[in-house]
Amino acid sequence: MRTLLTLLILLLTVSCSNIKENEKPTITVTLEPLRYFTEAIAGDKFNIVSMVPEGNSPETYDPTPQQMVSLGKSVAYLRIGYIGFELAWIGKLQENLPKLKFYDTSTGVNLIHQQCSHSHSGETNEQHSQGIEPHIWNSTENAKIIAENIYKALNELDSKNSEYYQNRLDSLLGIIDETDNEIRSIISNSNKTFLIYHPALTYFAKDYGLEQISIEEGGKEPSPAHLQSLIKLYKEKNAEVIFVQQEFDMRNAETIANELNLKVIPINPLNYNWKEEMIKTAKALCLQ
Repeated sequence: MRTLLTLLILLLTVSCSNIKENEKPTITVTLEPLRYFTEAIAGDKFNIVSMVPEGNSPETYDPTPQQMVSLGKSVAYLRIGYIGFELAWIGKLQENLPKLKFYDTSTGVNLIHQQCSHSHSGETNEQHSQGIEPHIWNSTENAKIIAENIYKALNELDSKNSEYYQNRLDSLLGIIDETDNEIRSIISNSNKTFLIYHPALTYFAKDYGLEQISIEEGGKEPSPAHLQSLIKLYKEKNAEVIFVQQEFDMRNAETIANELNLKVIPINPLNYNWKEEMIKTAKALCLQ
């Protein structure tokens, strides 16, 4: 990785000297839901790009040289907080790009700490011991905080358009409230327990009083004994839904689904269309 990083820094140095003054400024964010929030507030004032393309896991993703060149043209980087990609790369990028402004959109979020949190690629022992659950965007409560942090960043980068960003923030906060109200209506009579391969809905479950059961065991493939204990627990809870994400192996979820005669339901927590995905997830909990 060191050789690759050296090459990328050289590319970044060259790219930074070739930015045209009349180009729309670019802001880079970590993942697609964060791009959705940022575009909603930034409007036509900035070009927003995400480092982790949809369909890739932000736990283990390594950026391409082309993406690093694009980052070198950015005026700022907005991170989601504690996802694996950031733990592996942000420190190196900050060290080698001292003029690039970095903003943490998780500031102010009531983070969930778990002793048995799944591990992330590139995570240090100290970071893993914190056990921070990183999927903060899958929560309407957190989404408001993320949106406020984005507004503050944009206002700092482009204060002359502060009123423009404030109006768009207000509009986004209205969409988030609508999403929350719709979800609460949908799940009012839903099953309160669900199984998921990778525990990406921890904050979603917290918001709505749900119980998330993860198939992953300490961030790794579950053992046969763990699978059997999950099947037993699932029967006791009388749960009806098994969520899977395209970035992960579906075989263990299918094993449990076949054992319990349940349907595996695909979700995409990394979907750019944040509201659509949140509503879709809520509706899936009501499937009979």
